[in-house]
Amino acid sequence: MAKILAAMSGGVDSSVAAALLQEAGHEVVGAYMKNWTNEEGLPGDCPWEQDIIDARAVCEHLGIEFRILSLTDEYRDRVVDYLLSGYRNGVTPNPDVMCNREMKFGIFLEFAKAQGFEQIATGHYAQIRPNEDGTSDIYRGADGKDQTYFLAKLEQDQIQPALFPIGHIPKPQVREEADRFALPVASKKDSQGICFIGDIKMSDFLAYYIDDQPGDIVTLEGKKVGGHRGLHLHTLGQRKGLGVASNTYGKAYVVVAKRPEANQLVVALEEPDTPYLWATRCRVGSISLTNQPLSAAEALAAQPRYRHPSVPVSFEPESDTSGILTFAEPQRALTPGQICAFYDERKLLGGGIFEEIMYDG
Repeated sequence: MAKILAAMSGGVDSSVAAALLQEAGHEVVGAYMKNWTNEEGLPGDCPWEQDIIDARAVCEHLGIEFRILSLTDEYRDRVVDYLLSGYRNGVTPNPDVMCNREMKFGIFLEFAKAQGFEQIATGHYAQIRPNEDGTSDIYRGADGKDQTYFLAKLEQDQIQPALFPIGHIPKPQVREEADRFALPVASKKDSQGICFIGDIKMSDFLAYYIDDQPGDIVTLEGKKVGGHRGLHLHTLGQRKGLGVASNTYGKAYVVVAKRPEANQLVVALEEPDTPYLWATRCRVGSISLTNQPLSAAEALAAQPRYRHPSVPVSFEPESDTSGILTFAEPQRALTPGQICAFYDERKLLGGGIFEEIMYDG
């Protein structure tokens, strides 16, 4: 039996994960990562106080030790700064993916090792399968709520000590397990919003840190149709929140480009062939792999965003960490800064960051 540090969020998934590990006979300690507190007027709606109460109650119910890790400085340095830097540079970053790599499977894992724990556990809907050569691979969860996309930037030394105790269980059954263990959080709703910051609009969060930089909203032909508060508040493919009516029945404007040099947000009416909205080729950089090279995949596929099906692709490497990706079918609003996850059937191979979208014509 192993000595395991379980990341406890105060939610149902991580609570059931800890309960299953304890039931299996492991020595389990629960730990809450206090990464955001909304103190000093900081934006966000992180219910950290209630989450700590709930996580502690679960640990007391299970009869296991409970710890609190204060990691607010590290979270700002590794996740919030990354987030703000991306938006300031005109791209759309993914804080949840970075939070997993830098916090849960970074600092949290380092703490666990230093404290003598053999493994860490989280409530992710993903599965880990060991290989004969001593390595391990991540596979999609058994439920429709698969969360492997958010683990795409993990590497082998982060995967081997990780456990996902509920990854093989459908979400409805996890609720049933919570009832079976009589957990205090059995009926608690799932959390929403930005990783650890809470349920807040990204535009409201960014407004606290980045000053408005008003500019024009223009069509592809250069006609001014409105104004924006800042390019960082918009993303490619966006339809809602533009404040610009198309005056064309049944059709809406969609963001197709940003022109930082002129501080212009470019929109067009959404059509099946709207320029700059659909693309099949792009450059992906900052690629990290979970285990094997992409070339070893029997059926290479890429998932360009969460809640999006993976699509067959071909990959032309340019270096160890970048290359040209070609999708088998056009993709809508591929966005620089976002994460692209790679798969071989259900096995996660790794992930990279969209750097350049290549359009025909």
